Amino acid sequence: MMQKYEPTSVILIVLAFVLIPFPLSAGAPTDQIRTTVDKALNVLRSPGLKSEAKKKERRDQLRQVIASRFDFTEMAKRSLGSQWRRLTPKQREEFVPLFTDLLERAYIDRIESYGDEKLIYSRENLDGNYAEVESRIVTHRGEEFSLNYRAHLVNGEWKVYDVVVENISLVNNYRSQFNRIITNSSYEELIRRMKEKQIELKDAKR
Repeated sequence: MMQKYEPTSVILIVLAFVLIPFPLSAGAPTDQIRTTVDKALNVLRSPGLKSEAKKKERRDQLRQVIASRFDFTEMAKRSLGSQWRRLTPKQREEFVPLFTDLLERAYIDRIESYGDEKLIYSRENLDGNYAEVESRIVTHRGEEFSLNYRAHLVNGEWKVYDVVVENISLVNNYRSQFNRIITNSSYEELIRRMKEKQIELKDAKR
């Protein structure tokens, strides 16, 4: 089993990007992320998608919303770090979809569990084709967590390649775990564990 592959406490907070956004006059990175938030909220709030019978359709739509804003290929690449350069083209073609599927499944599971938390955008920092959108989550208990999106410009769109929660980078978190598995065992073992996790998540939905 791959108990450490999915840091639940991190992902629970990361996925709050679908929560209620507060107005903020900002640039394109914040505006585009806010647009994604609105689309996800529309899916979650749609009366026609709330029933169990519509679960697959609802999740498929959420997956499309997430995929439109996240650059999973870049996230996969950064999560492997220097190991990425050692992969063959065939290995990369296998790794990216596997990584993407696992992340999307984890995201959607958490997205559907949220209720009355609030997301407040504070500011954005631009550096050429890179940006960081800073925000914070306020829970119904008044607790606050910092939540920052790191994005880069791809064909006129700001794509998220990392999320930082309370100064913890999701990409760095995965890189550390992936490298540990590869160093202690092999890249093949990492893929085996990821596929095992994928099967586990699929079985849980049956």
